[in-house]
Amino acid sequence: MDRKSLFIIVASLVLLFAANPLVDHFFPSHKVTIPATNVVARVNGTNVAGTNLAGGSLSVGSNVGPAMMTSRPAVPVMVHPDAPEQTIVVTNNDLILHFTSHGGGLSLVEFSKYKATPDTKKTNNPALASVNTGAQVPVLAVLGSESIQGDNGYTLSQAGNTVRAEKSLPNGLRVVKDFSFNTNGLLTARLFIENTSTNPIALPPHQIVVGTASALSQSDDQTTVGVIWYNNLKAEDLKDAWFANRTLGCGPSSPRPHYEGGASNVIWAAVHNQFFAFAAIPSQPAPSLFVDKIELPSDSLVSSRYLTNGYQAAYAYSGSVLNPKQVVERDFTFYAGPKEYRRLAALAAEQNNHLDLIMGFSGFFGFFSKLLLLSMNALHSVGFNYGLTIIGITVILKAIFWPLTAASTRSMKRMQEFQPQMKAIAEKYKDDPGKKNQKTMEFMKEHKINPMGGCLPMLIQFPVLIGFYWMLRSAIELRGEPFLWAHDLSRPDTIFAIGGFPVNPLPILMSALSLYQTHLTPVSPGMDPTQQKIMRFMPLMFVAIFYKMSSGLTLYWTVQTLLGIVQTKLTRVPHEPAGIPGGPVAKKV
Repeated sequence: MDRKSLFIIVASLVLLFAANPLVDHFFPSHKVTIPATNVVARVNGTNVAGTNLAGGSLSVGSNVGPAMMTSRPAVPVMVHPDAPEQTIVVTNNDLILHFTSHGGGLSLVEFSKYKATPDTKKTNNPALASVNTGAQVPVLAVLGSESIQGDNGYTLSQAGNTVRAEKSLPNGLRVVKDFSFNTNGLLTARLFIENTSTNPIALPPHQIVVGTASALSQSDDQTTVGVIWYNNLKAEDLKDAWFANRTLGCGPSSPRPHYEGGASNVIWAAVHNQFFAFAAIPSQPAPSLFVDKIELPSDSLVSSRYLTNGYQAAYAYSGSVLNPKQVVERDFTFYAGPKEYRRLAALAAEQNNHLDLIMGFSGFFGFFSKLLLLSMNALHSVGFNYGLTIIGITVILKAIFWPLTAASTRSMKRMQEFQPQMKAIAEKYKDDPGKKNQKTMEFMKEHKINPMGGCLPMLIQFPVLIGFYWMLRSAIELRGEPFLWAHDLSRPDTIFAIGGFPVNPLPILMSALSLYQTHLTPVSPGMDPTQQKIMRFMPLMFVAIFYKMSSGLTLYWTVQTLLGIVQTKLTRVPHEPAGIPGGPVAKKV
């Protein structure tokens, strides 16, 4: 390889490794400017000075009609700095539910069976996995003008399996929220807005908070954090890429602070991170959904230099007039739990609402993700650990596609053997491209060479490979599962760090095997020598691409590459019959 080609490869590797730090340095996240104010947002008992408004605000007491209401983002719950906070904590087999009087809702949901950062070597870690982590407003907070929001101080009470939050406003409106608990991560809520006066009262446009999406730790895949909602036809997943709005995915741009959608048909919406979700399912489709990119409090579990953003979702409802003693009721079912396909699929079938789309297994590739996840769990159920199940499924897939990939390898080897004759044709008709293509195709037809033989098998396998990638990327079954030296198959297989740089053996091993495989695989006839050299060493790029990916995904690709090497070694090209003019001497490959 010449120095120029080597320099290009090394420079590309350096840029791939440095991409994220460079983007953070030159295009830092746009933080929301927090104006000074004499009211505060209160989060889990901690006063956070100021408000956090993204893309506009609604002054308290303003008279805003429905049209204006649907063009503004949500505002945080406002409470007086000295207002006392009442809390209630309810625990069942799966959940620890934290209720607050500031906003009268669910401030945090913890999962008693999952840790925030799973580590088999540190079993005494007290931090639990949670949703609505770092939220500035609780679930089911009612936001709007002062006539519906007031000071957002509620009174909490508990009676058996129900927690109630209630308040009465000076204008005669009374707001009551009843939360009841079920099994399997489900809970229900009933929201009542009643006119207790003897006169009609204008109920202003308002929002009901679904929750806030945030990562659990820096080790989480930040690209999976977002808000997903379903409109009875398809699901739309809003993540950082949509809000960042970068040019061509990486260049500078004008960020989007706010999203509005729905068209009176929001069947459900869920805030989620890589492995956990909190979904709100209204009894009647909500009119619209607002999603705001917000800045997490500096003292929250997930806030750090590179992890400051959350995504707050709320259902928006238009205004109306309540007659004396009239009550508006809105009912919701909530799911709080892991993104576990079997559980979500069962709930989706029971409620007929496609709640399993929270997994992200939609479209053509989603079918393969579901099939592979069910297969992996089936192998695990008979006693294999998840590392061995990944290896087993990879072997099964390779066996299924063996005839196709073997045909592809034979085709490429056959083309390599006839390369001198094909080069001679190209040289003979170099001044007549049309004639050259005609003679080349005639030659390939005569010697039964399929020009698509090397590509078609890969195209057929591609949906399965992509489905496996998406499945392994979000499968909570792999979270905290060890295999060999990898202590968590959902994380990189770091064994130690040198100067703060993690050493991950699997991506290095995978790239070494891929490099060896390219030296076994025949090159395409007529390829420029410089291109051949670059293609030979292209697998070195895999080190950078896979270095921070989960060890489960890297294990799959490593085994896939190893099996590909074995297949290349075992594949033989049929002998060319003797006596064919221009044919090669028959030999065994």
